[in-house]
Amino acid sequence: MGEERGRNMETIHNYQDFVQELYQVGFSVGGENGEGIFTLCDSFGEEICWHTEQPDTDPWEWRMRVLNETNDIAYGKYFFKKSGYITKEWFPYFYAVRRGRVTLEEEYDAGIISQCAKEIYDLLEEHKELPLHLIKQYGGYTKEDKSRFDRALTELQTRFFITMSGRARKQSKKGEEYGWSSTVFCLVEDFWGEEVIAQGEHMEKTEAYEKIRQQILRLNPNVDSKKCKRFIEG
Repeated sequence: MGEERGRNMETIHNYQDFVQELYQVGFSVGGENGEGIFTLCDSFGEEICWHTEQPDTDPWEWRMRVLNETNDIAYGKYFFKKSGYITKEWFPYFYAVRRGRVTLEEEYDAGIISQCAKEIYDLLEEHKELPLHLIKQYGGYTKEDKSRFDRALTELQTRFFITMSGRARKQSKKGEEYGWSSTVFCLVEDFWGEEVIAQGEHMEKTEAYEKIRQQILRLNPNVDSKKCKRFIEG
């Protein structure tokens, strides 16, 4: 069942409709389950169908389209350890709540960030942008490391240290692409640039929290307060 919405939503028939509605609402859970908060999936028209590989009507394709075709929408595992979208307008507010002026080194020294997460962060800091398969290769991660590796990737995204930036395929020694595409990651600073990050660093956490909370209430007036808090704080 969809969440009860406060804002009147237009029916979403295609990718362009989706992007326009996303700019209006500012953020959304990525999948069909709004987790008691909000998802644009509730407004999908009959034309929308998952996993058809049709770029205009398959929401699975949209997550990469926004990264490749816009410069003001982020996509990553931001909410409830699941995927979500955040526009440039709203990213600084979440950044202020989740991270603010705290550095990864400070989080690591305090025992909040895991060793694996720090290793991944250091690789991205060095290389600027890496696909998933190269992060694993350069970090020496094996199948036995899958659980802690996946947790670390989610941890870094949830705390706004890294984000998805596209996808890439493996390359042979001859430079020829092969195999399935894998997700590319980068630091949030490299994705957004100094201006957006500076906005988040200079916001008061309590004010940023309240700004997000009020927007959630406009989208879903009957939201549960505890779920709302989890959604905002990560």
